Amino acid sequence: MMENHQIEMGALKANGLDVPNGVLRSSMIPSWSLHTTVKRVLQSIRTVIFTSKLNLLMPFGPATIVLYYTTNWHGVIFLFSMLGITPLAERLGYATEQLAIYTGPTLGGLLNATFGNATEMIIAIYALKNGMIRVVQQSLLGSILSNMLLVVGCAFFAGGIIHRNKDQVFSKATAVVNSGLLLMAVMGLMFPAVLHFTKSEIQQGASELALSRFSSCIMLVAYASYLYFQLSARNSNYSQIGSEEVPNEDATEEDEEVEISMWEAIAWLAVLTIWISVLSEYLVNAIEVFSFSPSRKRKQNYQFFFICYN
Repeated sequence: MMENHQIEMGALKANGLDVPNGVLRSSMIPSWSLHTTVKRVLQSIRTVIFTSKLNLLMPFGPATIVLYYTTNWHGVIFLFSMLGITPLAERLGYATEQLAIYTGPTLGGLLNATFGNATEMIIAIYALKNGMIRVVQQSLLGSILSNMLLVVGCAFFAGGIIHRNKDQVFSKATAVVNSGLLLMAVMGLMFPAVLHFTKSEIQQGASELALSRFSSCIMLVAYASYLYFQLSARNSNYSQIGSEEVPNEDATEEDEEVEISMWEAIAWLAVLTIWISVLSEYLVNAIEVFSFSPSRKRKQNYQFFFICYN
């Protein structure tokens, strides 16, 4: 930078021009930096906030906060917070997909799998913090049922419609690994439940709790090992699945368009996660009020809506 400054000063003096040193230095500073930054920020906000029709539900988020501090309408607060979280969860998935374009298919898929469950995880953490074990159980149940049955069924149904004249082909290696992880998760939930309902534990409550904690540690280690295997085993057959030709995939399929930069995607992930956590607290507080309600039917309705939402 100093060499360029000296060269430019020398060229101006050689031409007989006497320019003040400060003026030249200020002219060397990119005048477009602030303007470009503001322009990129506004463009990013317009792309993320105003390109999805589902974002019309975003005003329900601030309305939830206003109602929480001005009224006792906990039913409306529950509904508004749920409606406000819905577009945020969708935009969180959008930011994750944009970030996945820069990170590659392997890490991008892991980011999608991780941040795709961020909303349920945040709600479960707040519910567990408030001692609402039943809400956490309903959240896990709703997430398991929707991912195992609804998502897979919709994928098969849509694939059958789109590729109605072709056979849907799936990778055997991917199915084996995912089935093993699914089986481990099912056993982690089933064994403590069997121990509880059969009354076969040696120490009442202690054995069940110890088994639950041991199962959770095993599942965390298994997931960490899965991440390490996905990111490190580049030359294995499993890592080459994405590069294989899939008969169902059209050759003319276009790559996903880049709409925001990598750092913008990371910033939006942070902002959306924080905003989801804020609304999740109001959602859990609204549920907590009705958990002490004498109306059993009302509590069951809230649990049903919570299962459907997750």
